[in-house]
Amino acid sequence: MKTKTLKPNKINIVTLGCSKNLVDSEVLLSQLKGNAIEATHESQKNDANIVVINTCGFIDNAKQESIDTILAYVDEKEAGRIDKVYVTGCLSHRYKDELENEIPQVDAFFGTLELPNLLKTLGADYKHELIGERLTTTPTHYAYLKISEGCNRPCAFCAIPLMRGGHVSKPIEQIVLEAENLVKHGTKEIMLIAQESTYYGIDLYGERKLKDLLEALSEVKGLEWIRLHYAYPSQFPEDILPVMASKANICKYLDMPVQHISDNVLKAMRRGITRRKTYELLNTIKEQVPGISLRTTILVGHPGETEEDFEAVKQFIQDFEFDRLGVFTYSHEENTHAYTLEDNIPAEVKQQRAEALMALQEEISFKKNQKKIGQTLKVLFDRKEGEYFVGRTEADSPEVDNEVLVKAQDQFVRIGDFANIVIDSAESFDLFGHLAP
Repeated sequence: MKTKTLKPNKINIVTLGCSKNLVDSEVLLSQLKGNAIEATHESQKNDANIVVINTCGFIDNAKQESIDTILAYVDEKEAGRIDKVYVTGCLSHRYKDELENEIPQVDAFFGTLELPNLLKTLGADYKHELIGERLTTTPTHYAYLKISEGCNRPCAFCAIPLMRGGHVSKPIEQIVLEAENLVKHGTKEIMLIAQESTYYGIDLYGERKLKDLLEALSEVKGLEWIRLHYAYPSQFPEDILPVMASKANICKYLDMPVQHISDNVLKAMRRGITRRKTYELLNTIKEQVPGISLRTTILVGHPGETEEDFEAVKQFIQDFEFDRLGVFTYSHEENTHAYTLEDNIPAEVKQQRAEALMALQEEISFKKNQKKIGQTLKVLFDRKEGEYFVGRTEADSPEVDNEVLVKAQDQFVRIGDFANIVIDSAESFDLFGHLAP
């Protein structure tokens, strides 16, 4: 039998899911350390006696990963290697009652809005003076910055409002303060994230204020790249485009998940936009922000999606040639509007459609990358991996986009610094180059 010691608790936070979850874990880490409690994020040392799992509940695969992780740490607890297991995040928020019944070995479950309660359970007080202060778990030179929480959009397939609630914007002053504090600690690039970034400000100011936020952030000294993610196409605030075009430290980059292009499917998805308006918006963005890199996400296999609908998506991708593209297969989520529809497309067909789109995008990306051979690009270096220094251009966000590789054998770049790189060769998703003279 394990003998309990009087050593102080050490807490390990494990994060699953998206960058928004990562920010929540960083806030938890900051609060714990602000209470003089020893805490780590995804420590490999296995020396923590308490584990907090921040779960994802977005789609089936993510839910299964969260459950598997919980069960793995429950096994650790039952073997006497850790004392307590706590679960928070989206899966916990959405399925709290079911999880409490099915996995009673977990010491407590907390929802996405219960940080003060979680802190109290961990022996900490929520410190309001730490608002704007955050310890990051990413490399020092970049950080994710959440500008709002929740979502008011009625998308048929999406369970996020069930887990995160309605849209709540952070005040501009608070976001700027957080950005300034990040820069003080070495951050050069921030990724603005939210469930839906273009809705920003309506709840606080009575109108969309993303333009004002971008202008305010562009004035933060030392902040060299500002990158915008998760821009919803319906009612897109076009007044941000001149700001993106004119401000040197706002990346000519936009992540806009269009999800589909067939009018039939867009209507079933409750996206609030048509094929024609989507084309018009994307063309406007390209015209007003010359050289912009556009990233999008497509969802295949939504109930009712026909072969004709899918062919329309393929044609759309061929017509528009997005710089970056991600594809998801539809997941039938209870309590969403789409759950009332028949999930009538077999899993293997969904997967085939996803693979077909990614094969198409691979060709597009290869063609675009070939055109960059001989160009000199500004690159921010994230890490050294094997025999290469690995970085990104303004057109690339961490984790999800293309990378630039420079051989470390006879060249040296500092991690976290920018360097001008001459592109020598290119593959579908990677560029290879050398330091410019």
